[in-house]
Amino acid sequence: MSRKWRDNMLVQLVRLFLIDEVHTVKDESRGATLEVVVSRMKTIQVLLAHTTNSVDVQLPMRFVAVSATIPNADDIAEWLSDGQCQAICMKMDESHRPVKLRKVVLGYPSGSNQTEYKFDLTLNYKVASVIQTYSDQKPTLVFCATRKGVQHAASILAKDAKFIMSIEHKQRLQRSANAIKDGKLRDLMLYGVGYHHAGIDVSDRRNIEATFTEGDLPVLFTTSTLAMGVNLPAHLVIIKSTMHYASGVFQEYSETDILQMIGRAGRPQFDSTATAVIMTRLSTKEKYMQMLDGADTIESSLHRHLVEHLNAEITLHTITDVNIALEWIRSTFLYVRTLKNPSHYGFQRGLGKEGIEAKLQELCLKNLNDLSSVGLIEMDEDVNFKPTETGKLIATYYIAFDTAKLFYNIHGKETLSELVTIISTCKEFSDVQLRTSEKKLLNTMNKDKNRITIRFPMEGKIKSREMKVNCLIQAQLGCIPVQDFSLTQDMAKIFRHGIRVTKYLLEFLALQEKKFTAFLNALTLAKCFRCKLWENSTHVSKQLEKIGVTLANAMVNEGLTSFKKIEDTNPRELELIVNRNPPFGNQIKESVLHLPTYELGIEQLTRYTLSVAEIVVTVLLTNYEKLQKKRTAPDCHHVTLIIGDTDNNIVFKQKIMDNALLKSGTWTRKIDIKRAFTSDELSVHLISSDYVGLDIQEKFRPLYLGDQKFGPNVDAESKSENLYFVKLEKSDTVFFIFC
Repeated sequence: MSRKWRDNMLVQLVRLFLIDEVHTVKDESRGATLEVVVSRMKTIQVLLAHTTNSVDVQLPMRFVAVSATIPNADDIAEWLSDGQCQAICMKMDESHRPVKLRKVVLGYPSGSNQTEYKFDLTLNYKVASVIQTYSDQKPTLVFCATRKGVQHAASILAKDAKFIMSIEHKQRLQRSANAIKDGKLRDLMLYGVGYHHAGIDVSDRRNIEATFTEGDLPVLFTTSTLAMGVNLPAHLVIIKSTMHYASGVFQEYSETDILQMIGRAGRPQFDSTATAVIMTRLSTKEKYMQMLDGADTIESSLHRHLVEHLNAEITLHTITDVNIALEWIRSTFLYVRTLKNPSHYGFQRGLGKEGIEAKLQELCLKNLNDLSSVGLIEMDEDVNFKPTETGKLIATYYIAFDTAKLFYNIHGKETLSELVTIISTCKEFSDVQLRTSEKKLLNTMNKDKNRITIRFPMEGKIKSREMKVNCLIQAQLGCIPVQDFSLTQDMAKIFRHGIRVTKYLLEFLALQEKKFTAFLNALTLAKCFRCKLWENSTHVSKQLEKIGVTLANAMVNEGLTSFKKIEDTNPRELELIVNRNPPFGNQIKESVLHLPTYELGIEQLTRYTLSVAEIVVTVLLTNYEKLQKKRTAPDCHHVTLIIGDTDNNIVFKQKIMDNALLKSGTWTRKIDIKRAFTSDELSVHLISSDYVGLDIQEKFRPLYLGDQKFGPNVDAESKSENLYFVKLEKSDTVFFIFC
């Protein structure tokens, strides 16, 4: 919204901008976005003040930023300030807490060779005594490093601890447990223990949260990442181990993460005191005791993502040269922190303000050269620059620079399988983790003699994030059932990003005329991502309203693998197949009958030369009269006509809207076809934007002057004895000598 502020009155009318949890500005993935949005909103109010005389528009925009875990709040205030108005920084100490918090650090001995994993396991057997000592028989929240660790720790506590509960309490817990789908979780709840992480069913999570919030569940184990965004206050908070699993390795929680977790301690409506306990190694006990007296300074992460955000500002024409780029950086939190802690950003100390600004300018220039190297911007000798069409696409679809580089190296003849592999390596999926517990299921989907597997199996075992992403993409498109909830969540995330990434890939390749095969497959893949089906899928019925995978499977089993076959089936028979009552069958048929159906006509005109032929392509909407009253497809539905030759050139491409075809039912275009070097055959495709099962593809061989006697495609039978044949390739001038 902020990138498109000139066209968005809502953004221009904003007068109060609230930033909750402002410390997330340091977050590796989200922080840079927050920083540039806030900086852009500051810029917008300045620009609006200079471009209008309206009193209302000139009212200053107010910023309010809050955080419970930010020691350098003065830096945030400096960032939000401008030349006319300085931000007010208000700091609240512990005395303002509605519930007084006691902080305890417990250190446990560990062997020098003991791994983090084994140390974490030993802590599972210490949790019961910690709860007994500090909980006062009130709700306890235990943070664990991994999902598997959460479930394991909960199981051990259920065996070790006995919670005193009244008969009424047990009955309430029983009622809550009865609503839980996860059998293991349901059994644990009866012991007064629950667990909560992103891998369990959404309804189970909500049920667990409600039971814990009401005080009926004595202990809840959860992962640190999920509970950050869920309001689960407790009397006692335990951080079981100060190491967590991130980016494939065990690493220490940041000070901010620790403070966020212990901030869950204290229920204002029930408690006057609360306790937070950190369980760590004896060797790190002192470190965490000192940590609780202070906090980690918040730094910017913009420098790690500067290249994408520079491109966005260039696309907006906010930045047109290096000096303006530096001026833009001065409005960011990055600028505030580089002046105070230059070494964190790779700059040497003692440079002074001018020296640091020079380094920032160098950093800008490096990123600008990177953008130019893959054709996202154009630069002149004076380092003025402007966006290219590709650069605008990157900004429009919020594509990572690494993904742009990846697509820049596409040679143009990639198959559908190769494009899926390329998509799987995109930076947009970098937060998808490959968990050990998932490998068996993923390998079964990849290769298995006894069941349906993915369309393009990968060599070897699934051993990387990229292979997991590839497998899940193909499983979704192939309607292969995935029972694991965490995998289905990953799949949803992949397709949420994948729709955007494939749309960018499609439009990027559309700008290049000599990559027909890759463009055709990108067009197909983008549609597959939207439909969540392969382009040749037999599960076409899944695209109809009220038809899911289960009903689509039933229809496939009965041979209803195309819209035509569904249309030709009696409604009552359809109801028997999917086990539904009337008028369900009529509704299915109605949906199919009002889908657009097309015919593709290709005809050659008599005007042609040795190197150019003229053809007429006609697209008919065969049921356009029927569609005048009712349509199943959305108003934005269209087909793309694409013609390619054997030299991999895109000869012609055109988007044809259904709304245009509905006027007369016909679209016609004359097209000049330049003769290809390898063969005269054309590949003609008509591809629906939103539906699998409507596409048409044809082969057509146009006639060129000389084909009947002199062309390279002449049949042996037509050769005359007193005629010499010469195959001429890529020649401007041709002489034929008749003897």
